[in-house]
Amino acid sequence: MLSVLIALEHKMGQVLVRNLDDRVIESLKTKAELKGRSLEQELRDVLTNAAPLTPGEKVALFHKLRAMTPPLGDVDVRAAIRRGRDDELDE
Repeated sequence: MLSVLIALEHKMGQVLVRNLDDRVIESLKTKAELKGRSLEQELRDVLTNAAPLTPGEKVALFHKLRAMTPPLGDVDVRAAIRRGRDDELDE
């Protein structure tokens, strides 16, 4: 059971943001206060909500990764897939 608990433990990172405008900090403090929570929790929520990639960012990432992949040349992709499926059936 202990190994399961250890496996479920998430590591938490830390970020230091320098040179934020004081008005931004004050605005975030006000938002946190209005919600009855700490500035730290407000910042965690703001960053957590901003973190997921948008569909456009996912497409841009795909294009970036695809550009890094060498061309397949004359590889018959369909035949390779068929061979892979046949190998699975043989097991």
